[in-house]
Amino acid sequence: MTALTKYPQSLVFGLDIGTRSIVGTVGYQDVEGFHVVAQCVKLHETRAMMDGQIHDIGTVAEEIRYVKSELELQIERNLTEVCIAAAGRVLKTAVGVGEYEFHDQTVVNLEYIHSLEMMGVEKAHEQIVEELGTEEKYYCVGYTVIKYYLNGYEISNLEGHKARNISGDVLATFLPEEVVDGLYAAVEQAGLTVSNLTLEPIAAMNVAIPQNYRLLNICLVDVGAGTSDICVTKDGSVIGYGMIPSAGDEITELIIKEYLVDFDTAEKIKMISPKRKTMTYKDIMGISHNITPDAVYKLVAGVMKDITRSVAEKIIELNGGKPVSAVFVVGGGGKLPGFTKSLAKQLNLPEERVALRGEEVMQNIHIHVEHVKKDPLLVTPIGICLNYYDQKNNFIFVLVNQERIKLYNNDRLTVFDAAMQFGLKNESVFPKRGRDLHYTVDGKQRFLRGHQGDAAVISVNEHDASINTPIEANDQILIQESTQGEDAELTLGQIPEFTNTISFRVNNKMITCPKFASVNGRLESEYYQIQDQDQIRMLNYYTLEQLLTFMDLAPEGRIYVNREPAEADTKIYENFKITWSEQLQYQDLDAETDSEPSVVSDKTDTASETPVSQKEADEQPVLNTIVVTANQKTYTLSGKDRYVFVEIFDVMGFDTSKVQGTELVLLLNDKKAEHFDELHNGDNIKIFWRS
Repeated sequence: MTALTKYPQSLVFGLDIGTRSIVGTVGYQDVEGFHVVAQCVKLHETRAMMDGQIHDIGTVAEEIRYVKSELELQIERNLTEVCIAAAGRVLKTAVGVGEYEFHDQTVVNLEYIHSLEMMGVEKAHEQIVEELGTEEKYYCVGYTVIKYYLNGYEISNLEGHKARNISGDVLATFLPEEVVDGLYAAVEQAGLTVSNLTLEPIAAMNVAIPQNYRLLNICLVDVGAGTSDICVTKDGSVIGYGMIPSAGDEITELIIKEYLVDFDTAEKIKMISPKRKTMTYKDIMGISHNITPDAVYKLVAGVMKDITRSVAEKIIELNGGKPVSAVFVVGGGGKLPGFTKSLAKQLNLPEERVALRGEEVMQNIHIHVEHVKKDPLLVTPIGICLNYYDQKNNFIFVLVNQERIKLYNNDRLTVFDAAMQFGLKNESVFPKRGRDLHYTVDGKQRFLRGHQGDAAVISVNEHDASINTPIEANDQILIQESTQGEDAELTLGQIPEFTNTISFRVNNKMITCPKFASVNGRLESEYYQIQDQDQIRMLNYYTLEQLLTFMDLAPEGRIYVNREPAEADTKIYENFKITWSEQLQYQDLDAETDSEPSVVSDKTDTASETPVSQKEADEQPVLNTIVVTANQKTYTLSGKDRYVFVEIFDVMGFDTSKVQGTELVLLLNDKKAEHFDELHNGDNIKIFWRS
């Protein structure tokens, strides 16, 4: 800053560019504290500033130039550099969900946790861009994790736990680039260079909350005219910023309407001291009135309660769902009688834990300007000057893949911050998993994970680094984007159920065959490549036609299944008996006389060439008839020597091919049944889909 012989130190010029006014402060710091040697306030004559953002750069530049000239007259020197602050009301806040999924059970370390947090920050950034419908850049100025989750369950600390999935709700705060650009443009048009930029909540905190207090979980509330800016600290860092679009002006407007006075008179009434008995004022008609402090407080009590309730809710939100330990209040709106008491009640804190910070926190502030007194209104302007000596919250520049990137230095910048500002998406930095495969087998949901890709290759100043490596000004960062793993692949033959077999007795010989699988209603081979959302059913039967085709047989004459005449579409279940009475005609078979069970594959036959003899037929068990109850209806089964559970499906006409729930329930006499449990006369059967 400018070196002056009139003062023992170089001077710092701080500029508080607010919605209603511009406040310029010049001073220096020594062992005794900070000395204010010049002060100037310029009220806006137009709406060049609205909600903390510059709308008319030229007009604001002229007003800055006026303040600069007035200060130069007071110190009798030229000013060339200035410290500025972005208003808390322009900050954008959103909650992003970060999620990290591991291929196998993995012990969670700090690296994974930080990566998770950064993912949440990016998701919050994407949410803000989507909501505002703009591609404008935003600088992350702070974030805090509201909740962590381990395998879907809430947990306070992830470190050291084994997990397949971790996630977290991250509250992140961003500063719009256009706000920064507008501030810089107005200052430069006024003939000044920005030497330092901070946030108004941080500037106020520099005065109101000493560094050693910031290890505590406390909050600063700057109650202005139109907004209440909020800043929460914990463990030595700022973890969240917020803003409530209501403050002192709402109370002033209520007094204007109730007492029919102008704005300045309403402001005086609003600040009436509880020590006064009465106050006399004139309304716009020129009529004099007397009011008491109690009458004013009663009038504004409802509005003040609404404001403090909103402030308390925002504090709790920024602090992860719980109140802070203490609150410091600054700004003109905070001086309203009863404000701190009402806020303490809303936060369920003792009244002494919510305090107005003004002259008592300015013991090390020495003002050498006539008619300027220590006041909460000066906390932010002086804090802007003090931030110059720290400069941890200025913008810095780094190189990412040879491109110059501007970052807001929130004192904990990492490669991830630079990558996000550069424009790299989360999937370009972290390993990308190939597409998962989702399918069902017999109505039960299954999925196969895609393969994990390779992480991004990162270096900082030609040294190997990770996405969480801290960075500083002028660092050179190279990022080779991560790769995507292969998609999940699976064939029918790789499903465990497909390796199962089904056996039939063909002409008194056991024939073992592989099970068929139906995919989306069509029969497929073991080489079929399963597609996403395929519906697979492992068939527990063959049709007669399928069995004969598989065995390459074309018998002549009548064919029987369990001694009943069968058609081509007759279903054959496990251990069913298939016979025919005529001489077999083979397409391409070698006779097999071995009577032991065998496995039949393509072009292989183990069936006997000889038809069933009369003696064998006489030895068959005596056929019987049974009556069973199924789903409260009576059914008769006849023509066989024995019956199994699965046969009831055809008798009932129960269609199992259409999935109508999460599980098909089979009960035999109120006990869980298997498909081939034997049925007996009088059995009670229940079959239904469980939702």
